Amino acid sequence: MDSILEQFKLSAEKTLIYLKEDFKSIRTGKSNPALVENILVETYAGQSKLKLLELATTATEGATALLITPFDPSTLVDIERAILKSSLGLTTSVQGNQIKVIIPPLSQEQREKLLKLVNQKTEERKNFIRNYRDEARKKIKQLYEAKNLTQDDKFRLEKEIDSEIQKYMEQLQQIRTNKEKEIMQI
Repeated sequence: MDSILEQFKLSAEKTLIYLKEDFKSIRTGKSNPALVENILVETYAGQSKLKLLELATTATEGATALLITPFDPSTLVDIERAILKSSLGLTTSVQGNQIKVIIPPLSQEQREKLLKLVNQKTEERKNFIRNYRDEARKKIKQLYEAKNLTQDDKFRLEKEIDSEIQKYMEQLQQIRTNKEKEIMQI
């Protein structure tokens, strides 16, 4: 019966981790390699689609630039094309066998769009956690109805799950608030 609570916690933790990873790809005013690492690059004459992090190393160069060094110099043009085609609005310049990615400052309109995106992603994750709670409650109810759980244990588990969901919702809110501050920072 405590396995129900543990399973709920595990699922909720994964949801928090996923949200943090998801937020790394949302652009802010500062350079961050995670911004471009998951861009899909069609390379080797269209024979394979790989994430940028599988094709190159990415390093920050100052507050508003990234330096991308492909492992295979023949993929340089493909990587540059994928960055320019992405919805991030980045500009590039090739310097030898490296690509310098310039991250322009965000306009107020772009910041507002990104805030909406952050809110949307946070709400999606909240719904995931609520669904995990509902699943846990169904399992508790089934155990109780099958007489495998006393009424006291049922109420104790439900109370623990309610307490845990409150903690996870607060953590989600904190992650969201931090990302909003990052986006609004000029």
